[in-house]
Amino acid sequence: MTASTDPQPLDVLIVGAGFGGLYMLYKARQQGLKAIVLEAAGGVGGTWYHNRYPGARVDVQSMEYSFGFDEALQQEWRWSERYAPQPELLRYANHVADRYGLRDGITLNTRVTKAHFDEAAAGWQVQAEDGRQWQARFLVLASGPLSTPNKPSFPGLEQFAGPVYHTGHWPHEPVDFSGQRVGIIGTGSSGIQSIPVIAAQARELTVFQRTANYVVPAHNRPLDPAYEARIKADYAGFRARNRAMRNGFGSELPQHTVSALVVSEQELEERLEARWQIGGFGFLGAFSDLMMNPKANALAAEFVRRKIRAAVKDPAVAELLCPEQTIGCKRLCVANDYYETFNQPHVKLVDIRSAPIERFTAGGLISGGQEHGFDALVLATGFDAMTGTLMRLDLRGRGGLRIQDKWAGGPSNYLGLTIAGFPNLFNIAGPGSTSVFTNVIVAIEHHVDWITACIAYLDARGCRTITATEQAEAQWVDYVNKTADGTLLLTCNSWYLGANIPGKPRQFMPLAAGFPVYAQKCAEAAAQDYKGFELA
Repeated sequence: MTASTDPQPLDVLIVGAGFGGLYMLYKARQQGLKAIVLEAAGGVGGTWYHNRYPGARVDVQSMEYSFGFDEALQQEWRWSERYAPQPELLRYANHVADRYGLRDGITLNTRVTKAHFDEAAAGWQVQAEDGRQWQARFLVLASGPLSTPNKPSFPGLEQFAGPVYHTGHWPHEPVDFSGQRVGIIGTGSSGIQSIPVIAAQARELTVFQRTANYVVPAHNRPLDPAYEARIKADYAGFRARNRAMRNGFGSELPQHTVSALVVSEQELEERLEARWQIGGFGFLGAFSDLMMNPKANALAAEFVRRKIRAAVKDPAVAELLCPEQTIGCKRLCVANDYYETFNQPHVKLVDIRSAPIERFTAGGLISGGQEHGFDALVLATGFDAMTGTLMRLDLRGRGGLRIQDKWAGGPSNYLGLTIAGFPNLFNIAGPGSTSVFTNVIVAIEHHVDWITACIAYLDARGCRTITATEQAEAQWVDYVNKTADGTLLLTCNSWYLGANIPGKPRQFMPLAAGFPVYAQKCAEAAAQDYKGFELA
């Protein structure tokens, strides 16, 4: 392992051993580069190592949410369900690490705290929490867009006598809520997945909801062997068709180019119902203008509200569960039996907009003047998305430029991959890219392939450094903003804007242009001898 005692620098130092870090290490080695991965956790898997909460599973279908770089891998691996559960995804990550002999290049339990660009060495000096140091020509951050849990500072939370769990940092040993009174704060994706499972165990479950979310059915089931065989008969073609899709998946769904505003009421209902019965993110593809036209969007939103009112027996509870915002301006949630859970007599919903959380007590919390008692608390409060991990790192570029100063007003970057002033630094699936709007493994493979091709280009020409220009970066940020302006994504407060984190600058962070457009722009920059970059 290369440390401060080894004078030979690495070619590539990778931070994070999730799917992004694993593939980056594989590709770097294929290219003959000397590379290692530093991982803060005790195992590989990233998201699927930490997010072990009850009901955790992927919300993109398993046959799509998997690596496509090796035909042998995708033929031999067998998924058990339409939407893979967390334990299976973690097994898959470990299988990939073992199959390609990656473990000897991964240092676990090693949290990177400092990374400074060294102008004289034209590379990076990286330090871990325990003081170990490494040198590398290139630094690749594969820490992921959703890796820093958001832990709100509720008044008096430390007074609560029972255990407190966060969905994004769940214990490795099983948590049994049998016979317990459980409180859960948050009804985003992790809360919505875990609430039905916890309700099946707990004696009482109290759900504290600030903002109701739209939940479409997953219709999860064991994977159909005939479907699996059909996909595997032409997996390469299936992958290519998916990469041509706006979100990098869903090529098997009918593609609709008609507006929701021009069809009859009957056809509107039939198309929305057909997508509802299929389940998953494809619901928003029932018509071409659901994310562009407020009137079209309102029709789809009201369709979902009717589904909620039909599923939830208590009309008052149903109305609390009916979202008011645009459908799709927050990430759509995909789950089974969420709304039906609130028909169970031991499950209670508390609207903290009308009854805000005032403070915690030893036995629970006070909301709207009323005390709610519970034995255990679950925080399903999400993540400091897309920038949280980097903003907690002592990351300094040319001239000692701190990332905290560079991004004080929001994240700026070029192509969602590089940051002006930070030479030889690449960020996988970060802000400015389509990462969180895409099947993230498609995004990861695209980013890693682009990065390794860039390094090969530099090496072939004897270039030591590459850095984005300030002009290219400013133009890219403007492009990201203008693209979002043309949609309904800015009509509500979401983690896409950083709105879930007090004091975080409000800036729309991901690119909403669609994966094919984004991939083309990245390819064009490379084809034009890395236009928008300075090579030295």
